[in-house]
Amino acid sequence: MRNIIGAIFFSTTLCIAQQNENATTQTIDTVSKKTIPLKEVIVTGDGKKDPSQVVVKSDYQEKVVQPKNTGELFQDINGFSLIKRGNYAVDPSFRATQYEQLNIQYDGGIKAYHACPNRMDPITTLINPEEVSRIEIIKGPFSVRYGTNFGGVINMVTNSANKCESKLAGNLSSGYESNGNSVVNMLSLMSKVNKFHFLGNVSYRDYGNYEDGNQNEIPSSFKSLGYGFKIGYDIAENQVVQISVRQNFGRDVLHAGLPMDTDEDNSSIVSLDYKLNASNKYFKAIDTKVYYSFVDHIMSNYRRPSFANSEAIALVEATTIGGKVETEWDLGTKWKLFSGLDVVNLSRDGGRNRLVKTNMMGNPLPSPLSFYDKIWQDSYTNTFGLFAESKYYISDKSTLTLGSRLDFVNSEARDLDDDFAELYPLVDKRNETNYSGNISYKHNLSNSKSVEVSLGRGTRSASIEERFIAFFNIGRDPYEYIGNPNLKAEVNNQMEISYNGKKEFENKTLNQINYGTSVYYSIYENYILGVVDESLVRKYNPTSPPIHPKVFRNIDHAMKTGFEAYLDVKFHNYFNLLTEVAYVYTENKDFNESLPLTPPLVTRFKIGYEREKYWFSIHYNLTARQPKTSQSFDEIETRGYEILDVKAGFKVFKKLNIGVGVLNAFDQFYNNHLTFAFNNLSGFGRSPITEPGRNFTLFVNYKF
Repeated sequence: MRNIIGAIFFSTTLCIAQQNENATTQTIDTVSKKTIPLKEVIVTGDGKKDPSQVVVKSDYQEKVVQPKNTGELFQDINGFSLIKRGNYAVDPSFRATQYEQLNIQYDGGIKAYHACPNRMDPITTLINPEEVSRIEIIKGPFSVRYGTNFGGVINMVTNSANKCESKLAGNLSSGYESNGNSVVNMLSLMSKVNKFHFLGNVSYRDYGNYEDGNQNEIPSSFKSLGYGFKIGYDIAENQVVQISVRQNFGRDVLHAGLPMDTDEDNSSIVSLDYKLNASNKYFKAIDTKVYYSFVDHIMSNYRRPSFANSEAIALVEATTIGGKVETEWDLGTKWKLFSGLDVVNLSRDGGRNRLVKTNMMGNPLPSPLSFYDKIWQDSYTNTFGLFAESKYYISDKSTLTLGSRLDFVNSEARDLDDDFAELYPLVDKRNETNYSGNISYKHNLSNSKSVEVSLGRGTRSASIEERFIAFFNIGRDPYEYIGNPNLKAEVNNQMEISYNGKKEFENKTLNQINYGTSVYYSIYENYILGVVDESLVRKYNPTSPPIHPKVFRNIDHAMKTGFEAYLDVKFHNYFNLLTEVAYVYTENKDFNESLPLTPPLVTRFKIGYEREKYWFSIHYNLTARQPKTSQSFDEIETRGYEILDVKAGFKVFKKLNIGVGVLNAFDQFYNNHLTFAFNNLSGFGRSPITEPGRNFTLFVNYKF
């Protein structure tokens, strides 16, 4: 493998050196030329470069009416659902695929993993929603260029530093929500001076507890302070380098669906990007990216009922170091090749300090007993990937895409819990090799219609939680979970057919119709799931039900299938009517039930009206009941519900925009099927967390 790495780096270095040598023979006016874009965007609109089966949502900088959590940006994208533990930590789920089954990154490849075993701090908490300009989705294992891809790639694109053409520009934003008395404020600045371009922002969020549709107060308050900046330098007309830094500090975060709350969550991310566009006949470009992230997390039960019996505080941390090199080649007029390597190193450590105050009967102990529980066992996973993906242009209307990827994964826990070591006496450093591949054919039936057929195999090794979590509750259910270092890699064999089209009309009544659908089918191999092991008894509170823990296992037979469809009608020049439908069916054939976290049928209607200085829209979302559940995951049937949101915006003058909204206008009392249940809270049982009731929002943005 060292020879392969050396050869790739040697060849890319030669390409850079050759290009730099050519650049010295000519004078380039870098001030009057536009900066070349960095590889922060993976979907450019160029069919000769873009991956297969993609969806882009790009209106996040316009029509803003509320201060959101970044995770909530996904709720209006067809096929997505949200996994909530409260109002702060929100994970997106796409087609019943979530967590490490999705490759979630931002700005074209930067990854940051959570430190908390309960995912109080996913990557969606590390980025301000006001920074996100677009979200790009690859809908399955149909590209090998962006890291391990089991169920899809999600790329959150933040504002770019090289788009500013003035010495100073920026905007000031402020938002308010009535339900929870929540506020958010953000200042963003941009500048370009000669060859330098700069983007910086700082934000503060203060959310209170919200009330559901029955006026029950849900513990969900949090505070967060964050800042970030990007500094780029145009080395030459065809070369650019950029460093970006961001930090986020969460405080006093209440998680209604988890046994603890966040006292502190501190995250830091640093990345360095370099891009070169070449004029060589064959070699066209090289993109490199390196990044580092560190998350320091403190959580406790100090605000919970269990504090009276056992005082607990956990200090955990996660470090992610990664990078990527990708080269672009033209191997003829009809053949383009992307090749390269990427690396992701994730390490976690930390544990829980417990002070037990009462005995098994609930009587106070004469002297409290102190314990330290290893959570992460000083564990790590290293993933080194080699990939090549080519596009062959069969004709002006047809394109064939082929991709192959090899991942070399090694993992180890270096500070084992004694009971974990007893379960796995032969556990040692482990090496795995995984293969992924894809093939897609796209045909443009006309200038306005296209069909695409894709086959993909996505392989991912088990996560650190699935390998090494040591006797800790990390699920929606009350079970204690135990990792399994011997898990096989999970495989998704997916087929997808998509059809998209549009038709334009010249009359004033009907202007344009956009429509499309996607149908997919997946066969899983070695699907990873927590399974109750009745030969074991939980380590902590062994008499409290459920007394048997769950151990992560591979199951042999599982599948999913589903579809999405949309119809967007533009009429009378200023109106549009959008209808979207998404449905997914899953099956765990080994247990004769659905896979956990399978969302129900969702239908969305939106009617909008837009003029130059004002706009409004009405959103009507229908979510069907979900009778298909995973009983082994303690899921219960969820009732259907209907939600109406009304949003509007006004351009007071050229630089001042105001957005207002009424969310859940009918004050519905409901819960999402994927939401966690109340946990360790007085006055609440194990019922699912209910969503916010009626909420009036205001968002003001001033540009200068």
